[in-house]
Amino acid sequence: MARILVAEDDKAMRVFLDRALSHSGHEVNAVPSGETAERCAESEAFDLLLTDIDMPGLNGVDLARRMLKKSPKQAVLFVTGFAAQALEATDVLATGAQVLSKPFALSDLVAQVDGVLARGIPSSQT
Repeated sequence: MARILVAEDDKAMRVFLDRALSHSGHEVNAVPSGETAERCAESEAFDLLLTDIDMPGLNGVDLARRMLKKSPKQAVLFVTGFAAQALEATDVLATGAQVLSKPFALSDLVAQVDGVLARGIPSSQT
């Protein structure tokens, strides 16, 4: 079981991600904004940041950059309908961050999350 921080401004997608990952055995903290996610990460460690890229305020790329600055081994998975935006974040992708393009199937989500978690040392255990 991993601790996953989900930052997604779309409520329906946030609920879907929360339920899907919880049913897969993970502990999920799903929040509606990058700012809220950043506050959560200040007081808790997470094995994975799963974030939408395109959010108002603190977007997913900048959120990932801030979290990686504090915890360079932080695992990151972007979910986005705008894959081109993710490709612009070469500095974040160079850390091993992955991109899952919307729309995606539940099985694709679970497989991608499991793959990202299997590649690194969980940050909540370091």
